[in-house]
Amino acid sequence: MLALVDCNAFFASCEQLFRPDLRGKPVIVLSNNDGCIVARSKEAKALGIPDLAPYFKVKDQIEAAGVTVFSSNYELYGDLSSRVMQTLEHFSPNLEIYSIDEAFVSLEGMQQPLHQYGQEIRNTVLQHVGLAVGVGIGATKTQAKLASFIAKKSPRCNFVCAIENTQDWQNVFQKIPVREIWGIGSRLSRRLGDEQIYSVWDLMQQDPERMKRRYSVNVARTITELNGTPCFGLDESPAPKKQIFSTRSFGEKVTDCLALEQAISQYATRACQKLRKEELQVKSILVFASSSRFHEPRYSQSIVVPLTMPTNDSRTIIQASRQVIRHRIFKPGVPFARAGVGLIDLTTETPEQLDAFTPRQSEKSKALMNAIDQVNIEHGGLFFASQGIDPYWRMQRRLKSPAYTTQWRDLPKVKV
Repeated sequence: MLALVDCNAFFASCEQLFRPDLRGKPVIVLSNNDGCIVARSKEAKALGIPDLAPYFKVKDQIEAAGVTVFSSNYELYGDLSSRVMQTLEHFSPNLEIYSIDEAFVSLEGMQQPLHQYGQEIRNTVLQHVGLAVGVGIGATKTQAKLASFIAKKSPRCNFVCAIENTQDWQNVFQKIPVREIWGIGSRLSRRLGDEQIYSVWDLMQQDPERMKRRYSVNVARTITELNGTPCFGLDESPAPKKQIFSTRSFGEKVTDCLALEQAISQYATRACQKLRKEELQVKSILVFASSSRFHEPRYSQSIVVPLTMPTNDSRTIIQASRQVIRHRIFKPGVPFARAGVGLIDLTTETPEQLDAFTPRQSEKSKALMNAIDQVNIEHGGLFFASQGIDPYWRMQRRLKSPAYTTQWRDLPKVKV
C-alpha cells in the first residue's frame, strides 16, 4: 500500500503559519513579479476568487473582500517543504518526493489500520511543522491519488481516505468525473466521453488491452492501477537531471548592457548552485534574452555556447554567459523583459578516463565552490560582484513576507 501525503493550499498555508491572525481568513499568493494568483486558502476559494487570474484584473474584488495578498516567498516554502518531508521519513524509509508539497510514502508491511495510520501521519506533520496535510491511501499510485482527491472533497473523511477494496467504493467512483483521475486531463476525458466513459468507475470497467490500442499504454496502465495492480513503483532515487534552467522576468525593463549582464550573472549563479547540489557538471550552456511579447518589433535571441571542459564553477559559466550577452545578444534600444541561462549538456562528476591534453576542472576550483555553497547554506550573503549590489531590475515581490526560517534577521520575536 502507498500513501500520498499532500499539503493543503501549501503556499497560502505557509504564509498563515507565522501569522496566527490570518488563520481562518482568506489569503492568496502571487506568482513572479506579482503577476497571477498561484495559491488560495480555502477561505479565498470560497469567495470565488479565480485561480491563475492576473492580479490586476481582480485586485478590486480582492480588496473589497478583505483578502490578504502575499508575493511568492520561495525561501520559506522550500524550507517548510523540507521539514514536511523529513517528518514523513519517520513513517517509512521508502519515500518519493513528488513535488514541493506532495510525497508518496510506502506502507508495506503496515499492521496498523490504514485509516488510523493516515490520521497519525496527518497529526504528526501538524504537530511538528504546523501545516495541515491530506492523506490518500491505495494499493497503487493512481489509487492513492484518487484517495487524496476524495480526502479533500469529502468532509466525512477528515482529510484521510484509504481505498482497500475497490468494490466497496463503487457508488463513490460512479460520482467522480473521469477527468479527476491522475494522468487523464480534460482533453482525454472528452474523448473518453464520446465512448460513454464519464466516471472513474466507467473507466475501471474497460479492457486495458483494447484501451491501449485505442488510446495509449498510459491509459491502459491507469486502468490497471485503478483496479489495484501496480504499474508505477516508488522513484526513491530520481534520475540525474538532463537540463537545469534559471530564468526570470524583470521587475522593470532593462535597456543597458551592464544591467543585462548583472541579471545573467545572477541566473547563472543560481543554475550552478543547483548543478553542484545534483553533483553534476556542464559542457554546454544556453543563454537567452527577449523583449516583451507585447513590444513591437519583438526581439528574442538565444545562443548555445560549448565550454572548454566540463565544469560546475560559477565563475567560468558567469564569464561565458556575460560574453554572450555583451557581444551576441544585447541590442541597443531593445527593452529587455526576460533573460535566462540553461545548462543543457550535463554530465556526472564521476571520474572519467582523460588523456594528457584534455583540460579538467581543478580541485582548487571545486574546493572554492564547495566553500561558497557551505557559507551560503549556513550564513548566506556571499555573491559575485558581477551580479550587482542593488539591481533595479530584480523581480518584484512588494508583498513578500519575511524569511522566518532561513534568515536570522527574520526570526519571529516573542515578547513575554
